[in-house]
Amino acid sequence: MADKLRITLVKSPIGAIPKQKATIEALGLKKLNKTVELPNNDAVKGMVWHVRHLVKVEEI
Repeated sequence: MADKLRITLVKSPIGAIPKQKATIEALGLKKLNKTVELPNNDAVKGMVWHVRHLVKVEEI
């Protein structure tokens, strides 16, 4: 199991509901095609699950 996740914002959250916009912001994603590396834990996985249609996730 990988210890980090590389998360990239691939779709704009403009039309998303406010809760999803807040989740994107909480993940540290501000602009389209920007990438963050976060720990692979249940909290981050849950956040990613809620915005899975807006992001691309890779295990590293």
